Parts: sequence; structure tokens; C-alpha cells
Amino acid sequence: MAKQIFVNLPVKDLDKSKEFFGKLGFGFDEQFTDENAACLIIGENIYAMLLTEPLFKTFTRKEISDARNSTEVLIAMDAGSRAEVDEMVSKARQAGGSIYMEPMDQGWMYGHSFADLDGHQWEIVYMDMAAMPQV
Repeated sequence: MAKQIFVNLPVKDLDKSKEFFGKLGFGFDEQFTDENAACLIIGENIYAMLLTEPLFKTFTRKEISDARNSTEVLIAMDAGSRAEVDEMVSKARQAGGSIYMEPMDQGWMYGHSFADLDGHQWEIVYMDMAAMPQV
């Protein structure tokens, strides 16, 4: 079983990406951050490595997807409440991100989504497990 997860994402402008995620309230692990990469702390033992495109290319033989035109990954994170979902999406929009899906409300589960500056899709979801329908 893995002890940590690192999602690697290519970014066009590392400084702008760091500023964007900082406005959303995220911090960075400076031990793994330099002029080519920034270690975004998502949660306990959960990180996104924001890598400049030239550095990202050294890890793959494939072309880098343009996340503004195609989906390479959906990044889903939980939130503590519906209000936290809406707050995160609002902060993302104010910081220059965009909304790519309308809110989804299934009663017990509520989510909303935004795209960051490079088009990567982030889904923020609140789940009230006590209200989850029993199958």
C-alpha cells in the first residue's frame, strides 16, 4: 500500500500556477520546490507536483496533453461541507480559473468543478455518508 501520492501536472508558467494555488489556500513543500517544480500540498501525504513543461517532458516519451482541449485526468478532492465546495470553486474563479461543470447535487453528495490556469480539472466534493442511500 502506498504511503504517499504525487500527481505530476505540466504547467506553462510555474510562478503563475503557484500564485493561483496560493490564492486557493494551498501551501508548498519548499524541500521539493525550485524554478522547475513546485510541490503543492493537497493533504496529508497527498501532493501535486507542478512541473514546467520542459521538465515534465523528461518523464515521458508521449506528447503532453493540452488540458484546455482534452482531458488527461480528473483530480477529485473532498471537502468538509457544501460551503467549502462553493468557497474553493469561488476562489479558483477569482484567481483566474474557470468553471467547467455546473454543480452536481445528489442530496447526500454535492460537488462542483473548476479548471486551473493550465486547464487541469479539479472536482471538489462533499459527501454526507450518513445520508448516503443504502444499496
